[in-house]
Amino acid sequence: MNWLNSEAFTLFGQHIIWSDMTGNILGLITLAFGWRRSLWTWPVQFLSGLVLFAAFYGHLTGSAGKQAVVMAVALYGWWQWRRNKNRSDDGHIAPRFATWRERAAMLGAAAAGTVAVALLFTAYPSLSWDPWPDAYIFVGTIVAMYAQAKGMVEFWIAWLLVDLVGVPLNFANGYAFSGFVYVIYGALVLWGMRDWWLRSRKSTQPVLEGAPA
Repeated sequence: MNWLNSEAFTLFGQHIIWSDMTGNILGLITLAFGWRRSLWTWPVQFLSGLVLFAAFYGHLTGSAGKQAVVMAVALYGWWQWRRNKNRSDDGHIAPRFATWRERAAMLGAAAAGTVAVALLFTAYPSLSWDPWPDAYIFVGTIVAMYAQAKGMVEFWIAWLLVDLVGVPLNFANGYAFSGFVYVIYGALVLWGMRDWWLRSRKSTQPVLEGAPA
């Protein structure tokens, strides 16, 4: 798999790596499927994680481990959407707003998870070059994917918060293609959030665990 870590081309003076490019193109496709609320969201997300896992395995153990977690959450998301009975008229999952309890739980998990993962990365420097921002992006990604698996509109907001740190971090670490893609992510996330927001307001399905915002 050494070819995955070789240079594909140079863009604006930045060296584009095959694994970085392939994984993030699949990530963009995942986001497009997510916007459409298609079940294909999760297999493509899994494939993206698999490509990056193959690129990192044996070279960057920590990064490979993070992709393994992403793939596990992708399987969880696929399972959730398959079993979810709350459907829109088009047959896809019906978006909804999270309850205040769910929001508090996700914020608490994100904060505690970021601290715990950052401390782990700090204790084992081989796992990450930038422990705190890397932990923030990693945990934020997991929280966003979890919220998406539950059909929550807030998952788009979580992705935006991840982008705010992900763009400069990727450029700083030499993953230029990831940096460029994260900029595109930001635009698509805003578009997707608007679509899910409007659809959630049209939903006639009841929301469990308390009243929505």
